[in-house]
This record gives sequence, structure tokens and C-alpha cells, in this order.
Amino acid sequence: MKERLGVLGALFGFLWRQKAWWLVPIVVALVLVGGLAALGAASPLAPFIYPLF
Repeated sequence: MKERLGVLGALFGFLWRQKAWWLVPIVVALVLVGGLAALGAASPLAPFIYPLF
């Protein structure tokens, strides 16, 4: 399954093997913020997303 997910799959596989579960919420938060930033830069919803930052 991690082959299908690419970099994120490899990262979560590494975190799981190394028992670094405490890093999972940090990685999820970074992915969500990055997704919001990308959505805000490339969509007409930008004026509604910018106040979140």
C-alpha cells in the first residue's frame, strides 16, 4: 500500500517502524496546512482561506 502513496506512504511507514507515533500529528498538521496554502494560491476561494492564516 505504501508504494501507492509515494512519499507520504514511505514517511508513515518509517514512523510506524521506528515507533515515532508522536510525530504523526505533526506531519498530518503540516500536510493540512500545506494543502490549504496550495488551495488558497490556486483557487477562487483564496479570499476565504487567507483569513485562516
